[in-house]
Amino acid sequence: MLPVVNSEFATWQYSPIQRHQGKIGNETLTMKTSLLFLEFLLAYIFLPLFIHYGVLPNAPVPSLLLMAFVFGLVVWGDATFDRSCLLNVPAARRKLLPVLLRSAFLCLALGVAVWWWKPQLLFSLIKRSPGFWALMMVIYPLFSVYPQEFLFRAYFFHRYQTLFGTEWPMIAASALSFGFVHIVLGNWIAVVLSAIGGVLFASTYRQSRSLLLVCIEHAIFGNFIFTIGLGQYFYHGNLNIQ
Repeated sequence: MLPVVNSEFATWQYSPIQRHQGKIGNETLTMKTSLLFLEFLLAYIFLPLFIHYGVLPNAPVPSLLLMAFVFGLVVWGDATFDRSCLLNVPAARRKLLPVLLRSAFLCLALGVAVWWWKPQLLFSLIKRSPGFWALMMVIYPLFSVYPQEFLFRAYFFHRYQTLFGTEWPMIAASALSFGFVHIVLGNWIAVVLSAIGGVLFASTYRQSRSLLLVCIEHAIFGNFIFTIGLGQYFYHGNLNIQ
């Protein structure tokens, strides 16, 4: 037989001190969220705008490396940050084949689109400067891809989950921010292609939590873009883009 509980004693009444502590806790949480949102705006919105409009020097790679270094220090001191995501080789092995197959199909589609849209661009960099193309195949993944993916995937997903959650809103925020930062290159093609790529990369990272895997995927698309002649839209300081 179940005991009868007097509702007078079952109803919990918060004391004034407890209510005050709860209010302080809510205010602290609100302040933390506000500061995170301010950090997001400054780093991912205003900084690219300042560079685009000449308020800050337009030096994308040094700026990228500096930002990755500073934010790396931030998460390095964060006990809640899972450092295994910086590589996560087991997850990369499990999901590598589907990523490679998807990348092959999309690269083929992109190549056909360039052939139909501007056939004169196809392999233009290889024809014009094969040595520079070969150098880009090595330098781009090392000094551009990994810092980008750290900032827009590993750091972004960890740092701003309070703002955007962990599902599709996070993917959308990561992808749109990734596309938007490419305004420093001065053309809409870089912005649009980067936003589309950002959806792929963010989805891959959400499923695998492997920065290694998403860097492989990013490097495949980035190197392919340079190979088929679209790299001119991603050159810093490129002029006369029609």
